[in-house]
Amino acid sequence: MATTGENAAATSDETAVEELVRAFFSAFTAGPEVAARLDDLRRIMIPGATVVRTCGLPVEVYDIESFIAPRLALLTSGEIEEFEEWPEPGRIDVFGDIAHWWGAYGKRWLTAGEVHTGRGMKTMSFVRTDDGWRISSAAWDDERQLKISR
Repeated sequence: MATTGENAAATSDETAVEELVRAFFSAFTAGPEVAARLDDLRRIMIPGATVVRTCGLPVEVYDIESFIAPRLALLTSGEIEEFEEWPEPGRIDVFGDIAHWWGAYGKRWLTAGEVHTGRGMKTMSFVRTDDGWRISSAAWDDERQLKISR
Protein backbone atom coordinates (compact mmCIF):
# COMPACT_ATOMS: atom_id res chain seq x y z
CA MET A 1 0.00 0.00 0.00
CA ALA A 2 1.43 3.38 -0.99
CA THR A 3 1.98 6.02 1.66
CA THR A 4 0.39 9.37 0.83
CA GLY A 5 -0.32 12.76 2.35
CA GLU A 6 0.53 13.15 6.04
CA ASN A 7 1.78 9.58 6.30
CA ALA A 8 4.27 10.15 3.48
CA ALA A 9 5.53 13.34 5.16
CA ALA A 10 5.87 11.53 8.49
CA THR A 11 7.75 8.66 6.84
CA SER A 12 10.02 11.14 5.03
CA ASP A 13 10.70 13.00 8.29
CA GLU A 14 11.43 9.77 10.14
CA THR A 15 13.79 8.66 7.37
CA ALA A 16 15.64 11.99 7.56
CA VAL A 17 15.98 11.66 11.34
CA GLU A 18 17.20 8.05 11.01
CA GLU A 19 19.86 9.21 8.54
CA LEU A 20 21.08 11.84 11.01
CA VAL A 21 21.20 9.25 13.81
CA ARG A 22 23.30 6.94 11.61
CA ALA A 23 25.59 9.80 10.58
CA PHE A 24 26.09 10.81 14.22
CA PHE A 25 27.06 7.29 15.30
CA SER A 26 29.21 6.58 12.24
CA ALA A 27 31.31 9.66 13.04
CA PHE A 28 32.88 7.62 15.84
CA THR A 29 34.19 4.78 13.67
CA ALA A 30 37.98 4.62 13.73
CA GLY A 31 39.92 4.30 10.52
CA PRO A 32 40.18 6.15 7.23
CA GLU A 33 38.04 9.24 6.94
CA VAL A 34 37.41 9.55 10.70
CA ALA A 35 38.36 13.23 10.58
CA ALA A 36 35.90 13.84 7.72
CA ARG A 37 33.10 11.96 9.52
CA LEU A 38 33.68 13.93 12.72
CA ASP A 39 33.86 17.15 10.70
CA ASP A 40 30.44 16.27 9.25
CA LEU A 41 28.97 16.71 12.74
CA ARG A 42 29.33 20.46 12.17
CA ARG A 43 26.96 20.13 9.20
CA ILE A 44 24.35 17.88 10.80
CA MET A 45 24.13 19.83 14.09
CA ILE A 46 22.74 23.32 14.48
CA PRO A 47 25.06 26.06 15.74
CA GLY A 48 24.81 26.05 19.52
CA ALA A 49 23.87 22.36 19.71
CA THR A 50 24.83 20.61 22.93
CA VAL A 51 26.01 17.10 23.71
CA VAL A 52 25.77 15.89 27.31
CA ARG A 53 27.64 12.99 28.90
CA THR A 54 26.43 11.45 32.15
CA CYS A 55 27.72 7.86 32.54
CA GLY A 56 27.82 7.97 36.34
CA LEU A 57 30.34 10.81 36.21
CA PRO A 58 29.86 14.50 36.82
CA VAL A 59 27.66 15.75 33.98
CA GLU A 60 29.70 17.26 31.16
CA VAL A 61 28.10 19.57 28.59
CA TYR A 62 29.90 20.03 25.27
CA ASP A 63 29.41 22.38 22.38
CA ILE A 64 30.22 20.99 18.94
CA GLU A 65 33.92 21.92 18.99
CA SER A 66 34.61 20.72 22.52
CA PHE A 67 32.85 17.46 21.68
CA ILE A 68 34.73 16.76 18.44
CA ALA A 69 38.29 17.64 19.50
CA PRO A 70 38.92 14.96 22.17
CA ARG A 71 37.19 12.27 20.10
CA LEU A 72 39.31 13.03 17.06
CA ALA A 73 42.44 12.92 19.24
CA LEU A 74 41.42 9.59 20.78
CA LEU A 75 40.38 7.94 17.51
CA THR A 76 43.62 8.94 15.79
CA SER A 77 46.03 8.46 18.72
CA GLY A 78 46.54 4.71 18.43
CA GLU A 79 45.51 4.39 22.09
CA ILE A 80 42.42 2.49 20.97
CA GLU A 81 41.90 0.59 17.74
CA GLU A 82 38.94 -0.48 15.66
CA PHE A 83 36.50 1.65 17.64
CA GLU A 84 32.95 1.54 16.35
CA GLU A 85 29.65 2.70 17.76
CA TRP A 86 26.23 1.91 16.32
CA PRO A 87 22.58 2.64 17.09
CA GLU A 88 20.12 -0.11 17.90
CA PRO A 89 16.55 0.36 16.71
CA GLY A 90 15.08 3.33 18.51
CA ARG A 91 11.88 5.29 18.80
CA ILE A 92 11.29 8.38 16.68
CA ASP A 93 8.61 10.95 17.47
CA VAL A 94 7.92 13.85 15.11
CA PHE A 95 5.68 16.82 15.73
CA GLY A 96 5.77 19.65 13.22
CA ASP A 97 9.32 20.96 13.10
CA ILE A 98 10.70 19.07 16.13
CA ALA A 99 11.64 15.42 16.48
CA HIS A 100 13.17 13.08 19.01
CA TRP A 101 15.09 9.78 18.86
CA TRP A 102 15.45 7.56 21.92
CA GLY A 103 17.39 4.34 21.65
CA ALA A 104 20.10 1.98 22.73
CA TYR A 105 23.54 1.82 21.21
CA GLY A 106 26.50 -0.49 21.26
CA LYS A 107 30.23 0.06 20.97
CA ARG A 108 33.33 -2.08 20.50
CA TRP A 109 37.06 -1.35 20.50
CA LEU A 110 40.50 -2.82 21.06
CA THR A 111 42.99 -1.65 23.65
CA ALA A 112 46.37 -3.38 23.71
CA GLY A 113 44.87 -6.19 21.64
CA GLU A 114 42.01 -6.77 24.12
CA VAL A 115 38.39 -6.47 22.93
CA HIS A 116 36.12 -4.20 24.94
CA THR A 117 32.40 -3.67 24.46
CA GLY A 118 29.79 -1.37 25.92
CA ARG A 119 26.16 -0.39 25.61
CA GLY A 120 24.06 2.52 26.65
CA MET A 121 21.12 4.75 25.87
CA LYS A 122 21.12 7.96 23.90
CA THR A 123 18.53 10.67 23.43
CA MET A 124 18.72 13.05 20.48
CA SER A 125 16.56 16.07 19.61
CA PHE A 126 16.14 17.49 16.11
CA VAL A 127 14.73 20.63 14.54
CA ARG A 128 13.69 21.27 10.97
CA THR A 129 15.72 24.12 9.47
CA ASP A 130 15.76 25.75 6.03
CA ASP A 131 18.47 23.19 5.19
CA GLY A 132 16.47 20.20 6.48
CA TRP A 133 16.53 18.34 9.77
CA ARG A 134 19.48 18.98 12.11
CA ILE A 135 20.52 17.74 15.56
CA SER A 136 19.88 20.29 18.31
CA SER A 137 21.03 18.16 21.26
CA ALA A 138 22.18 14.71 22.32
CA ALA A 139 22.75 13.09 25.70
CA TRP A 140 23.95 9.65 26.68
CA ASP A 141 24.49 7.31 29.57
CA ASP A 142 26.50 4.07 29.45
CA GLU A 143 25.47 0.85 31.15
CA ARG A 144 27.56 0.23 34.24
CA GLN A 145 27.63 -1.85 37.36
CA LEU A 146 25.33 -0.31 39.91
CA LYS A 147 26.71 0.03 43.41
CA ILE A 148 24.25 -1.13 46.02
CA SER A 149 24.52 0.41 49.48
CA ARG A 150 23.59 -1.75 52.40
